[in-house]
Amino acid sequence: MTPHPDKSSFTAAEARDELKRLADQIGRHNAAYYQDDAPEISDAEYDALRRTYDSLLAAFPEAEPENSAAGAVGAAPDSLFKKSRHLVPMLSLDNVFDQEEFESFVAKATRFLGLSPAESKQLTFVAEPKIDGLSISLTYEKGQFVKGTTRGDGREGEDVTGNLLTISNLPKTLPGPVPDLIEIRGEIFLAKEDFLTLNAAQLAENRKPFANPRNAAAGSLRQLDPAVTARRPLALFAYAMGFTSDPLPTDHWSYLEQLKAWGFTVNPLSRKLNDISEAESFFDEVARERAGLSYDIDGIVYKINDLSLQERLGFAGRAPRWAIAWKFPAEQAITTLNAIEIQIGRTGALTPVAHLEPVNVGGVLVSRATLHNEDEIARKDVRPGDKVTLQRAGDVIPQIVSVLPPAPDAPPRAAPFVFPAHCPACGATAIRPEGEAVRRCSGGLTCPAQIVERLIHFVSRQAFDIEGLGERSIREFYEDKLIQTPADIFRLSEHADVIMKRDGWGEQSVQKLLQAIEARRTISLSRFIFALGIRRIGEGTARLLARNYGTYENWVSQLQKATLTGSDERLELGSISGIGSVIADDLVAFIKEEHNRQTLSELKSFLTIEEEEQAAEGWLSGKSIVFTGTLTTLSRQEARAMAERLGAKVSDSVSKKTDLVVLGEKAGSKAKKATELGITTLNEAEWIEFCNNKGQLPSGETLA
Repeated sequence: MTPHPDKSSFTAAEARDELKRLADQIGRHNAAYYQDDAPEISDAEYDALRRTYDSLLAAFPEAEPENSAAGAVGAAPDSLFKKSRHLVPMLSLDNVFDQEEFESFVAKATRFLGLSPAESKQLTFVAEPKIDGLSISLTYEKGQFVKGTTRGDGREGEDVTGNLLTISNLPKTLPGPVPDLIEIRGEIFLAKEDFLTLNAAQLAENRKPFANPRNAAAGSLRQLDPAVTARRPLALFAYAMGFTSDPLPTDHWSYLEQLKAWGFTVNPLSRKLNDISEAESFFDEVARERAGLSYDIDGIVYKINDLSLQERLGFAGRAPRWAIAWKFPAEQAITTLNAIEIQIGRTGALTPVAHLEPVNVGGVLVSRATLHNEDEIARKDVRPGDKVTLQRAGDVIPQIVSVLPPAPDAPPRAAPFVFPAHCPACGATAIRPEGEAVRRCSGGLTCPAQIVERLIHFVSRQAFDIEGLGERSIREFYEDKLIQTPADIFRLSEHADVIMKRDGWGEQSVQKLLQAIEARRTISLSRFIFALGIRRIGEGTARLLARNYGTYENWVSQLQKATLTGSDERLELGSISGIGSVIADDLVAFIKEEHNRQTLSELKSFLTIEEEEQAAEGWLSGKSIVFTGTLTTLSRQEARAMAERLGAKVSDSVSKKTDLVVLGEKAGSKAKKATELGITTLNEAEWIEFCNNKGQLPSGETLA
């Protein structure tokens, strides 16, 4: 897969299109990797996909696409397992790929903390090999192992307690003293030798072999029958803390020592680093040993050692600000490009996909790569039948690096690939606007590819998550006119007799489908908003909107009022932290369309849309706070994070709906407006005291 030659050449419209394309891929690959244990691409390819997405989003911060994976962690738990909620979210890690990027990560953390150069040099780190396995959370009550849960979507995972009990090096009892309640995080993995033995057995039984040890470990742990898990030699490395009811050591290195004292296996290569200068040498040292290790690793995880600093740094979206994964570099392989297929996305974008002769790149089987657009195909002169060099790169999506010259005795190359001028799905003209790289179908809602993709998004795991109504069923039901709009899904009971007569369906399967649909008649506001497929509204943005407006009725009402330019409602929408004017314009455009309002009304008649759940520490829930001026004790990021952790909404502008304005030095016009509107103001020191006193103002009163 090939990235855009230079993201600086993107127009805003092109950036939105590219982000949407990347986000769709991330969502699909999350489900394949975390839930199905059958990834379609390698870890390095996925890392590169996320990296390209994050880099482009940073360059165009207001261009979050409608299927954004920016806040995504893992995938929803499989319905075959009992669900279990993590006491502390089990999130993911951001990646870096060289010393310069690692130092940039450290610089961002120190800026967030407001540390001086001298203080930043005193930071210590813990470096741990990044095990390529399945993340797990282990819960102990009074020292007894009581539950084990997969990562799932980061907040809720699958209860695999029975299977974990078969793992020999998992402590069932912790010697005291031990907190009354504690979550311990680790990684379940399968050694390389055991992986080869397992695959040999799979082949002997005419079963499909696993693609790599990580998939084998995940598939082995996520068995419905613990006896199957027991026959597979899984192992555990413990490395992180979740919830704890009692204080533990003040630094991460001491915590690892405590884990060993409790009987956990901690990776012996883990090391405490005295400063960032030791990070690169440790990386090189482990990279040299990597091939000889008995288990797979794909990088090094670096954590700021001081747990109090970890607490202050907190999380940004799906990842902590105090830890980073430094990944190993790219690997290459040569394979044959068998065909180029044009796929049509939900927004009508025509995307070329290379179908490759499957090739093993660093232990992972790769069979597909995105060719990005017609310019890249022409520039590299890629043709079906060519031998190509495929690279798993750290800074790009898995890409076809080059075309190899044909051998002297090879048959003539195929004719140059001609990008279609018409949509393969509906035949409508495929238009490429001037200055853009993407060609789009002009068929709009008459194009079956777009309609079907919108419906597939609606029932996807991150949206309505309707079990039994997958991509294949959506396509078939659409073709038979059983489903033409989202609301038709909730009318399928009227067609039960017709569905039962279809191949692959029977009375029991139809009843299960109808029960699954019935179970989704109650949905959270954030999932509902995300399911609508509004342009640039991803999961993270949908949650921001849901938490800001609370109820469906309020959201729709305020959006309709926001259609009036200059209204307070329009100002509030655009000033929600993380939304911005461009996304606000898209939301207003959505609600202005009569057919969209009709869709909302029709869906609401079938659904109970629940008020969005607020943050756990929510004594500032529902309050709108504005920070203005220069803060000296806290960084602006840290002050904002404090407010959001306590449930507040942080806005960028002052209005009559603002509850509190925190004034830094040279506060300016926002301070003046707050005074004019009679809004409570606090200086920086008073804000910190206010948070420590759980909402008590200097006057002794609480915030109204």
